[in-house]
Amino acid sequence: MRIGLLLIDDFALMSYASVIEPFRAANSLARKPLYQWQHLSVSAPSALASNGVSLMTDHMLADAPPLDRIFVFAGGDPAGFADDRCLGWLRQRAREGVPIAGVSGGPYLLARAGLLQGYRATIHWEHASAFREDFPELPLEPGLFVIDRDRMTCAGGTAGLDLALTLIERDHGAALARQVSDWFIRTEQRGSGVMQRLGLQERYGTRNPRLLTMLGAMEAAIEEPLGRDALAVAAGVSVRQLERLCAGHLGASMAEIYRRIRLDHAAHLLRSTSLSVTVISIASGFATPNHFSRAFKARFGLAPAHWASRKSGAA
Repeated sequence: MRIGLLLIDDFALMSYASVIEPFRAANSLARKPLYQWQHLSVSAPSALASNGVSLMTDHMLADAPPLDRIFVFAGGDPAGFADDRCLGWLRQRAREGVPIAGVSGGPYLLARAGLLQGYRATIHWEHASAFREDFPELPLEPGLFVIDRDRMTCAGGTAGLDLALTLIERDHGAALARQVSDWFIRTEQRGSGVMQRLGLQERYGTRNPRLLTMLGAMEAAIEEPLGRDALAVAAGVSVRQLERLCAGHLGASMAEIYRRIRLDHAAHLLRSTSLSVTVISIASGFATPNHFSRAFKARFGLAPAHWASRKSGAA
């Protein structure tokens, strides 16, 4: 199988290695070349990873050879990627029936090229908010990866290993996939639907079901925050009881907890997109950019514009 690895500048090495290494191991364990791969770039002889490492590529898109499967690796700010040559090349490969996978921020490029209409998809959680802003008609799933016919999307990081093992099993059987899994000391099967992030219980350090319901409601309503009464109704207790639970278990008021959640959401958008501070303030449920800037600086010690200048891409 001829695999194309399209590397977009600022891609993450972890995402890249997690995908390609299982195919290399499959060749070694099978003692024959089941897979061969070519590194591709849009228009330069090399691609720059997010940690500063430069990888020489085999081809630019203009002279790319025929391929049987393509992986698109993107990180940094995939929302700002709009190279028409690349998007057109992806559309042409899709018309030819070549299966295409987006990894980490790669699904953003597939969506930008119009290749995810009518398909199930996922993306790295740090890019999810911006993705939903730009493509509200495309539902996202929270799992590690999604394979839907000839489209594959993957959260990146170590999830690429899970996607690659699933593809190896489909291509060459479960026995070889298990051998590759053992090779990489992967002792637990992770299916496509495994959540990318820790659950609410682990992230917030509470098992109280009322609070978990409240926290879930807060995370689901960031742009248009819910009032205290609505949160209390969702949690099934009075406002006073819910405030007591927040103070006792989480050490903060409902308002402060909600503000932190919204500001964390804003920080993710600032780090992973090129959206303006004004747009991000609205998307994070703040009435004015000035109010947002004051609250953001109080939480993180930096103004939103300075925080954005320190951005680093997802895995």
